[in-house]
Amino acid sequence: MGAARPIDGAMAKGRITVAIGAVIEDRDGRILLVKHRPERRGFWQGRWICPGGRLGIGEEIRAGIQREVQEETNLEVELTGPLPPFERIVKDGQGTALHVVYIDYKARLVGGVLRPGSDVGEARWVGRDELPALLPDLHEDTVTLLRLAGALEARA
Repeated sequence: MGAARPIDGAMAKGRITVAIGAVIEDRDGRILLVKHRPERRGFWQGRWICPGGRLGIGEEIRAGIQREVQEETNLEVELTGPLPPFERIVKDGQGTALHVVYIDYKARLVGGVLRPGSDVGEARWVGRDELPALLPDLHEDTVTLLRLAGALEARA
């Protein structure tokens, strides 16, 4: 799931954020998950997510996804197909606290050595059969994304 950049500053209240990312599969069919450093805080804190971030102004979606994946993981990927977009809207007592539109692609690993970037504390390859056991540690938007990608069954 593409996870967007931190909610604290980059995702200001009253704005819509376009989050981009990828469900990346390696040669063994495993899925890459990352977890941001605790000091980043934000909406995805402490949960496993798919690599991704925020689309920059003037940046094409595909280029942005590849940039985010490289920044967070040191990996090169080939985007193999778009996934259906979805959104997260979080309300608070004074209106909308967060509105994120996710645009993600399926991708396959083509190169690089996995090395978590400066904002990623952990990164790991997970077999599809391991994903159901990780449900308590996956962000709910990541669960949605993995289901859209066919990596996690709808009932899991």
